[in-house]
Amino acid sequence: MERWIEILLCLLIGYFLGNISPSYALGKRKNYDVRKDGSGNAGATNALLLLGAKAFFVTTALDILKAFAAYKVCKTIFPLFPEAGALGGTACVIGHIYPLFLCFKGGKGLACIGGVVLGWSWKWFLFLFAVAAAVTFTTRYVSLVAPTMSLFFPACYYWQTRALVSTLVLLTAAIPVFIKHRENFARIKAGTEISTHFLWQKEAELQRIGKWDETTQEQLKKRGK
Repeated sequence: MERWIEILLCLLIGYFLGNISPSYALGKRKNYDVRKDGSGNAGATNALLLLGAKAFFVTTALDILKAFAAYKVCKTIFPLFPEAGALGGTACVIGHIYPLFLCFKGGKGLACIGGVVLGWSWKWFLFLFAVAAAVTFTTRYVSLVAPTMSLFFPACYYWQTRALVSTLVLLTAAIPVFIKHRENFARIKAGTEISTHFLWQKEAELQRIGKWDETTQEQLKKRGK
Protein backbone atom coordinates (compact mmCIF):
# COMPACT_ATOMS: atom_id res chain seq x y z
CA MET A 1 0.00 0.00 0.00
CA GLU A 2 1.32 3.43 -0.90
CA ARG A 3 2.28 5.69 1.95
CA TRP A 4 -0.17 8.49 1.08
CA ILE A 5 -3.04 6.01 1.31
CA GLU A 6 -1.84 4.90 4.75
CA ILE A 7 -1.66 8.54 5.85
CA LEU A 8 -5.17 9.25 4.56
CA LEU A 9 -6.64 6.17 6.24
CA CYS A 10 -5.00 7.02 9.57
CA LEU A 11 -6.38 10.53 9.39
CA LEU A 12 -9.88 9.32 8.52
CA ILE A 13 -9.93 6.62 11.22
CA GLY A 14 -8.73 9.03 13.88
CA TYR A 15 -10.92 11.93 12.82
CA PHE A 16 -14.18 9.99 12.73
CA LEU A 17 -13.46 8.26 16.02
CA GLY A 18 -12.95 11.74 17.41
CA ASN A 19 -16.43 12.69 16.18
CA ILE A 20 -17.99 10.33 18.74
CA SER A 21 -19.29 12.64 21.47
CA PRO A 22 -20.42 11.04 24.74
CA SER A 23 -21.10 14.44 26.33
CA TYR A 24 -23.51 15.32 23.52
CA ALA A 25 -25.28 11.96 23.80
CA LEU A 26 -25.60 12.21 27.59
CA GLY A 27 -26.76 15.80 27.35
CA LYS A 28 -29.50 14.90 24.88
CA ARG A 29 -30.89 12.38 27.38
CA LYS A 30 -31.47 15.29 29.78
CA ASN A 31 -32.70 17.67 27.06
CA TYR A 32 -29.47 19.65 26.98
CA ASP A 33 -27.44 20.57 23.92
CA VAL A 34 -23.89 20.80 25.27
CA ARG A 35 -22.92 22.94 22.29
CA LYS A 36 -25.28 25.67 23.49
CA ASP A 37 -26.06 25.08 27.16
CA GLY A 38 -23.66 25.55 30.05
CA SER A 39 -20.24 26.53 28.74
CA GLY A 40 -21.23 25.63 25.18
CA ASN A 41 -18.51 23.01 24.98
CA ALA A 42 -19.08 19.37 24.00
CA GLY A 43 -16.67 17.91 26.51
CA ALA A 44 -16.32 16.49 30.00
CA THR A 45 -16.14 19.81 31.86
CA ASN A 46 -19.47 20.95 30.47
CA ALA A 47 -20.91 17.53 31.25
CA LEU A 48 -19.88 18.21 34.87
CA LEU A 49 -21.51 21.64 34.86
CA LEU A 50 -24.78 20.45 33.34
CA LEU A 51 -25.09 16.80 34.33
CA GLY A 52 -22.94 16.19 37.39
CA ALA A 53 -19.93 14.13 38.42
CA LYS A 54 -21.11 10.78 37.03
CA ALA A 55 -21.52 12.22 33.53
CA PHE A 56 -18.11 13.87 33.85
CA PHE A 57 -16.33 10.59 34.62
CA VAL A 58 -18.23 8.67 31.93
CA THR A 59 -17.48 11.32 29.33
CA THR A 60 -13.82 11.51 30.32
CA ALA A 61 -13.39 7.73 30.18
CA LEU A 62 -15.03 7.42 26.77
CA ASP A 63 -13.08 10.35 25.31
CA ILE A 64 -9.86 8.76 26.53
CA LEU A 65 -10.96 5.42 25.09
CA LYS A 66 -11.71 6.76 21.61
CA ALA A 67 -8.29 8.41 21.30
CA PHE A 68 -6.62 5.29 22.71
CA ALA A 69 -8.46 3.25 20.07
CA ALA A 70 -7.44 5.65 17.29
CA TYR A 71 -3.78 5.35 18.24
CA LYS A 72 -3.84 1.57 18.65
CA VAL A 73 -6.00 0.76 15.61
CA CYS A 74 -3.81 2.78 13.24
CA LYS A 75 -0.63 1.36 14.71
CA THR A 76 -1.99 -2.20 14.41
CA ILE A 77 -3.30 -1.83 10.85
CA PHE A 78 -0.08 -0.22 9.61
CA PRO A 79 2.72 -1.84 11.65
CA LEU A 80 5.39 -0.80 9.14
CA PHE A 81 4.34 2.85 9.20
CA PRO A 82 6.14 4.45 12.19
CA GLU A 83 3.93 7.54 12.29
CA ALA A 84 0.59 5.68 12.06
CA GLY A 85 -0.27 5.88 15.75
CA ALA A 86 0.66 9.55 16.03
CA LEU A 87 -1.40 10.42 12.96
CA GLY A 88 -4.46 8.52 14.14
CA GLY A 89 -4.25 9.92 17.66
CA THR A 90 -3.73 13.50 16.52
CA ALA A 91 -6.57 13.24 14.02
CA CYS A 92 -8.79 11.99 16.85
CA VAL A 93 -7.98 15.06 18.95
CA ILE A 94 -8.83 17.29 16.00
CA GLY A 95 -12.03 15.33 15.32
CA HIS A 96 -13.04 15.78 18.93
CA ILE A 97 -12.44 19.54 18.81
CA TYR A 98 -13.96 20.06 15.35
CA PRO A 99 -16.44 17.22 14.81
CA LEU A 100 -18.17 17.18 11.42
CA PHE A 101 -21.27 15.53 12.90
CA LEU A 102 -21.71 18.31 15.48
CA CYS A 103 -21.19 21.19 13.04
CA PHE A 104 -17.54 21.50 14.19
CA LYS A 105 -18.56 22.44 17.74
CA GLY A 106 -16.75 19.92 19.91
CA GLY A 107 -14.74 19.67 23.09
CA LYS A 108 -11.33 21.04 24.00
CA GLY A 109 -9.17 17.96 23.65
CA LEU A 110 -7.76 17.18 27.10
CA ALA A 111 -9.16 13.66 27.56
CA CYS A 112 -8.31 12.78 23.96
CA ILE A 113 -4.70 13.85 24.47
CA GLY A 114 -4.71 11.56 27.49
CA GLY A 115 -5.99 8.72 25.33
CA VAL A 116 -3.16 9.18 22.85
CA VAL A 117 -0.65 9.13 25.71
CA LEU A 118 -2.24 5.95 27.05
CA GLY A 119 -2.05 4.34 23.60
CA TRP A 120 1.65 5.11 23.53
CA SER A 121 2.58 4.15 27.11
CA TRP A 122 0.56 3.53 30.26
CA LYS A 123 3.54 4.50 32.39
CA TRP A 124 3.80 7.89 30.72
CA PHE A 125 0.03 8.23 31.02
CA LEU A 126 0.30 7.90 34.80
CA PHE A 127 3.18 10.35 34.93
CA LEU A 128 1.45 12.94 32.75
CA PHE A 129 -1.78 12.43 34.69
CA ALA A 130 0.13 13.40 37.84
CA VAL A 131 1.56 16.46 36.05
CA ALA A 132 -1.93 17.42 34.86
CA ALA A 133 -3.28 17.09 38.41
CA ALA A 134 -0.45 19.29 39.68
CA VAL A 135 -1.20 21.95 37.06
CA THR A 136 -4.91 21.82 37.92
CA PHE A 137 -4.56 22.24 41.65
CA THR A 138 -1.64 24.66 41.47
CA THR A 139 -3.35 27.05 39.08
CA ARG A 140 -6.95 26.08 40.07
CA TYR A 141 -7.90 26.12 36.38
CA VAL A 142 -8.66 22.90 34.51
CA SER A 143 -8.63 24.92 31.29
CA LEU A 144 -4.85 25.33 31.51
CA VAL A 145 -4.19 21.60 31.48
CA ALA A 146 -4.97 20.81 27.83
CA PRO A 147 -2.72 23.57 26.41
CA THR A 148 0.05 22.50 28.79
CA MET A 149 -0.26 18.82 27.89
CA SER A 150 -0.48 19.55 24.15
CA LEU A 151 3.09 20.86 24.37
CA PHE A 152 4.51 18.80 27.22
CA PHE A 153 3.43 15.42 25.86
CA PRO A 154 5.21 15.79 22.48
CA ALA A 155 8.32 16.98 24.34
CA CYS A 156 8.23 13.86 26.53
CA TYR A 157 7.54 11.67 23.49
CA TYR A 158 10.57 13.03 21.65
CA TRP A 159 12.78 12.75 24.73
CA GLN A 160 11.82 9.08 25.03
CA THR A 161 11.74 8.03 21.35
CA ARG A 162 13.76 10.59 19.34
CA ALA A 163 11.09 10.09 16.65
CA LEU A 164 11.09 13.58 15.15
CA VAL A 165 8.35 13.13 12.54
CA SER A 166 5.90 11.54 14.97
CA THR A 167 6.69 14.26 17.50
CA LEU A 168 5.90 16.98 14.98
CA VAL A 169 2.64 15.23 14.11
CA LEU A 170 1.66 15.10 17.80
CA LEU A 171 2.65 18.74 18.22
CA THR A 172 0.18 19.85 15.54
CA ALA A 173 -2.65 19.03 17.97
CA ALA A 174 -1.49 22.00 20.05
CA ILE A 175 -2.72 24.41 17.36
CA PRO A 176 -6.46 23.63 17.61
CA VAL A 177 -6.14 23.17 21.38
CA PHE A 178 -4.75 26.69 21.84
CA ILE A 179 -7.30 28.16 19.41
CA LYS A 180 -10.11 26.45 21.32
CA HIS A 181 -8.82 27.85 24.64
CA ARG A 182 -8.52 31.50 23.60
CA GLU A 183 -11.72 32.42 25.43
CA ASN A 184 -10.51 30.58 28.54
CA PHE A 185 -7.27 32.57 28.53
CA ALA A 186 -9.26 35.80 28.24
CA ARG A 187 -11.54 34.80 31.13
CA ILE A 188 -8.57 33.85 33.30
CA LYS A 189 -7.08 37.28 32.67
CA ALA A 190 -10.41 38.91 33.50
CA GLY A 191 -10.92 36.75 36.61
CA THR A 192 -14.14 35.21 35.31
CA GLU A 193 -12.92 31.69 34.47
CA ILE A 194 -14.48 28.95 36.58
CA SER A 195 -11.99 27.33 38.94
CA THR A 196 -11.71 23.98 40.71
CA HIS A 197 -13.60 25.51 43.64
CA PHE A 198 -16.73 24.70 41.63
CA LEU A 199 -16.29 21.05 42.65
CA TRP A 200 -17.14 21.79 46.29
CA GLN A 201 -18.53 25.36 46.27
CA LYS A 202 -20.77 25.50 43.20
CA GLU A 203 -22.97 28.43 44.17
CA ALA A 204 -20.13 30.56 45.56
CA GLU A 205 -17.98 29.96 42.48
CA LEU A 206 -20.78 30.80 40.05
CA GLN A 207 -21.52 33.96 42.03
CA ARG A 208 -17.83 34.91 41.92
CA ILE A 209 -17.72 34.80 38.14
CA GLY A 210 -21.14 36.41 37.75
CA LYS A 211 -22.94 33.35 36.42
CA TRP A 212 -25.37 32.74 39.26
CA ASP A 213 -29.00 33.52 38.42
CA GLU A 214 -32.39 31.84 38.57
CA THR A 215 -31.74 29.92 35.35
CA THR A 216 -28.51 28.52 36.73
CA GLN A 217 -30.22 27.57 39.96
CA GLU A 218 -32.93 25.72 38.06
CA GLN A 219 -30.33 23.91 35.95
CA LEU A 220 -28.49 22.72 39.04
CA LYS A 221 -31.75 21.53 40.60
CA LYS A 222 -32.68 19.76 37.37
CA ARG A 223 -29.57 17.62 37.33
CA GLY A 224 -29.39 17.22 41.09
CA LYS A 225 -27.15 19.71 42.84
